[in-house]
Amino acid sequence: MIIVNADLVQSDNRPAVLLKTLFSEKDLDGGRAKFGVITIPPKTRVPLHGMGSHEEDEYSIVIKGSIIAGSNHQEYRMNVGDASLIPAGEEHWAYNDGDEECQIVWVLVKR
Repeated sequence: MIIVNADLVQSDNRPAVLLKTLFSEKDLDGGRAKFGVITIPPKTRVPLHGMGSHEEDEYSIVIKGSIIAGSNHQEYRMNVGDASLIPAGEEHWAYNDGDEECQIVWVLVKR
């Protein structure tokens, strides 16, 4: 078993947001997933411009606040307890239009 305290994990180098990778593929021989948490401040967009995508399927759940998420020319409101699955390669973005920070727990899984 490996245990980390998310508050003690150094954040990844990302503009405007606090992104922490708590576990990655290298933490387990043959690992195929990354696991972490992102904190998006009020009035902040991720990515700052355009769309983002990655080669893994992304599973996420909002644990604090809310965001507007966009994918495939559609927008979705996500609140605490809402979970999403974004298939590998699908372009997407998120915007915190609220007055409090939004925290999302995410998992990226290689197919």
